[in-house]
Amino acid sequence: MARLKISERIRITQLAADKLRRGAVTSVLNAPPFRWQFGASAAEQLLIVPQDLRTADPSFLNEVEVGQYGLAGAVAHADEISPFDIKPPSEAWARELHGFGWLRHMTAAGRPEGREIARLLATEWALRYRGGSGVAWEPHVTGRRLISWISHSSLLLEDADTETYEIVTESLGIQLVRLAASWRNSPSGYQRLLSLATLLLAQLCISGHEGQIPETEKLFVQELRRQILPDGGHIGRNPEVLVELILDLLPLNQCFAARSRAAPPELGNALKAMLAMLKYMRLGDGMLARFNGMGVASPAGLATVLVYDDNPGTIPASAPASKYTRLERGDSILIMDVGSPPPLEAAAEAHAGCLSFEFSTKTELMLVNGGAPGAGSAEWRAASRATASHNTLCLFEKSSSKLIRHKTLAGLVGGSPIRHPDDVQSAIYAHDDCVEVKTSHDGYMKRFGLMHHRTLALSASGRRLLGIDRLAGKQKAMRLPQDIPFAIHFHLHPGVRCRRGDNPNLAIIELASGAVWWFSLEGARLAIEESTYFADSAGPRRALQLVARGATVGEAEIRWVLEAQT
Repeated sequence: MARLKISERIRITQLAADKLRRGAVTSVLNAPPFRWQFGASAAEQLLIVPQDLRTADPSFLNEVEVGQYGLAGAVAHADEISPFDIKPPSEAWARELHGFGWLRHMTAAGRPEGREIARLLATEWALRYRGGSGVAWEPHVTGRRLISWISHSSLLLEDADTETYEIVTESLGIQLVRLAASWRNSPSGYQRLLSLATLLLAQLCISGHEGQIPETEKLFVQELRRQILPDGGHIGRNPEVLVELILDLLPLNQCFAARSRAAPPELGNALKAMLAMLKYMRLGDGMLARFNGMGVASPAGLATVLVYDDNPGTIPASAPASKYTRLERGDSILIMDVGSPPPLEAAAEAHAGCLSFEFSTKTELMLVNGGAPGAGSAEWRAASRATASHNTLCLFEKSSSKLIRHKTLAGLVGGSPIRHPDDVQSAIYAHDDCVEVKTSHDGYMKRFGLMHHRTLALSASGRRLLGIDRLAGKQKAMRLPQDIPFAIHFHLHPGVRCRRGDNPNLAIIELASGAVWWFSLEGARLAIEESTYFADSAGPRRALQLVARGATVGEAEIRWVLEAQT
């Protein structure tokens, strides 16, 4: 557990004060005398029905018909009872149930039974939770439910009887008013931006709320500027968040056009930058690299948002604000994390993977970080965040970042954030025969007095990757009182096989396509060990890893080469 610095204590005090202020404003605005300013408490008319861009699974209805509700990586059974009477297997499951995002599956099924079940559960929710609290009324859950009910209003309202119609439309109005009063209570990050985006979308879609649009638009733009970096990355440095945000923001952008209103220019600029950043973070298999909370890949979601890219063949040259580096030569792509952790309020899911990298050749993944587990495997989350689960150097079996376990802080930011390294340097050099990135970080400086320097050089053909990992004092040569063990991890994708060569410091890597690469090592001993790949839709999978093990007395240099064989 990391001891809090004075600056961190001050930041926690600021976050706590901000939360109290937001809560006080929410309480006041939620009171009956003030609710009138948010418009009518019933959705008298839907002016627009935005498109739900998320992929639907029609088979969900078949499962519901036999009482199975598979949400957030868990399945709960409701035999002849309402799903709202089930004890939730997890909070994530409860949030998905109350968020009604699963309405898209009912729509996709295209069967009368789906419409009937959807209406039944929507009206039941409206009657049971009208004046409730808890998970069902968390602002971002309310936001997700509003988007779902509006986007699938034809499922809920078309040919509905008068009573059902009035219950659903009244609930829509109530939810909109509650969200207008409570969005400030959303956790800092994606959830708060989602709450504001939904509020703005709902005000555009539901008649009688035009007067609130300018103020909500102003608040939304402020939050968008705070969270989206100039190069299109998210402040939390998780590439997956960009996909989710774009799936929410594209329909919002379309709603402005449908109402013949000019969307704020910041929205269009952010969408363009985020789409560019997604392309920057893609490996040869077309999916996003596993950094800082990126978990189970969503090919359909990524494919959907990239359809809206106006420059599909253009990849940014760099990502200076997001602090990622991409090297691409021949058929090989390498993506590297060259940044410090996000600010405390955005670091609850960040990983201790500084200077780690992922590597693909053609369409095959070779070296991958462990990634983040899905909601159904939350017990693996701590292990997945450790430096040892990333393709980088780990000193004395300690992570290069420190986990801050502080109850108040965890409650404020939604989990235990990390801090360090503070000083991360990187520079790219283009040569005739290769492209080279030189990096360093100080994550181990305070504990061991050592800097980690890493140089990676990818040949012009993309068929040879040279790596140099070096441990040294910051300014001068030093000798430690005792040897400190180190391990440099190279995690292989689960689909990759590996065996020793004739030389003990040589490993032969075999890809599914039959391609063969050799990994050779100098300055440490090579081991082939078991690994865990967390970012799989079926749950954590066993895999292999190459590990360069040794010890340093104060300085050490390890050279390694990954090379394709003809």
